[in-house]
Amino acid sequence: MKNILVAIDFDENLDFLIRHAKRFAKAFNAKIWLMHVAAPDPEFVGYDVGPQYIRDSRAGELREEHRVIQEQTDWLKKEGCDAEGLLIQGATIELIMEESKKLHIDMIMTGHHERSFLYNAFVGSVSAKIMKNSKIPVLIVPFK
Repeated sequence: MKNILVAIDFDENLDFLIRHAKRFAKAFNAKIWLMHVAAPDPEFVGYDVGPQYIRDSRAGELREEHRVIQEQTDWLKKEGCDAEGLLIQGATIELIMEESKKLHIDMIMTGHHERSFLYNAFVGSVSAKIMKNSKIPVLIVPFK
């Protein structure tokens, strides 16, 4: 195993997931790819972008997401891991699958939140969708 893609979001469990990824990377001498898929721009999904303050707000969110990814990547490097961060906009599952192929990923890691029946019925679970669509082994880290 040489490349591990860690699909992240920015919740309170981020550090927990990254610590698990670090253990695997060290055990297998693998590179960690931290990846967050941000929501696509409104134009991409067919909506008008709106006033300038909306665009400025979205740009600020993306800068903050990039900062967090860079901070986590730097921490992994200080811990002796080869790591890179990716912030991509678009459709989450499709981009995770595409990047996994491009980067020759050997395993995808993601967290799993226990959600209500209604949430799963209307929104669905990203981790479940990754498992369903991946031909690469997927490690799900349960969050409490």
